[in-house]
Amino acid sequence: MQGLDRESTRRSAKAGDLTLNYYEAGEPTAVGGGLPLVMLHGGGPGASAWSNFGSALPGFAADFRTLLIDQPGFGQSEKPPVVGNYFRFAAEAVKDLLDELGIERIHLLGNSLGGGTAARFALLHPERVGRLVLMGPGGLNLSLFHADPTEGVKRLMEFGAAPTAESMRAFISTMVVNQALVTDELVAERLADATAPGAQEAMMSMGMSFWNADTYEDGLIWRDAHLMKRPTLLTWGREDRVNPLDGAFVALKMIPKASLHVFPNCGHWAQIEVAEEFRQVCTAYLAQHVERQKS
Repeated sequence: MQGLDRESTRRSAKAGDLTLNYYEAGEPTAVGGGLPLVMLHGGGPGASAWSNFGSALPGFAADFRTLLIDQPGFGQSEKPPVVGNYFRFAAEAVKDLLDELGIERIHLLGNSLGGGTAARFALLHPERVGRLVLMGPGGLNLSLFHADPTEGVKRLMEFGAAPTAESMRAFISTMVVNQALVTDELVAERLADATAPGAQEAMMSMGMSFWNADTYEDGLIWRDAHLMKRPTLLTWGREDRVNPLDGAFVALKMIPKASLHVFPNCGHWAQIEVAEEFRQVCTAYLAQHVERQKS
């Protein structure tokens, strides 16, 4: 599956009243019972399905029909004002997109903000989820020992106040342990996406949905963790400076079928920083879906 590029895999479709952009590659195999794998990106400035998961697409597409979705307000998807809390807003948009594509049931993988969307989707539509993989997920992380906001969130807010190449570099630097990954090209690409027409307004609308008194409590997904019935793999970078590792423990305790895998010498972007190990861990976990069905 090597050689997959951005434009050849790019698609768009209606999701209710919205149009969402996504990337698709691969065919169903016996791995994971043939269910498609949907991947949802994080929520930092300039984030998109491709920036988070484009490099991971060839590996996952070897075993799954894989869809990388630009969540509402990000990438090439439409950027409407958020109604209610973002996790619920985005989860329903994902459901509407799957309806449009005729996809009934999926495995779902989400990073950070996308992890919160994935968790809310599984709570709202459990019958449509096989297994969940959540990477330092928003909404489920409840830091027991670290200061809040965390270092990564502080850098995100600083970028919002002054969107420059320097503040973008400072933010991206908190994502990874290996600072060689923070290249001039990555900084320039993310800055361009973060300052594209409508992007900053969309980021503000998303952020305010977690602060508004009428909607922020809906984002506290950890309070509903005991209701999450689907098998769930929590993955964390041991050195995560955005959603630190201690944020995993409440979710691990409360989700009935939760497991935890920790990647050493890794930050918030396991899919990039430990790409092959991440693919192997996730694929092995999703493959158990078939084993459980047969037993």
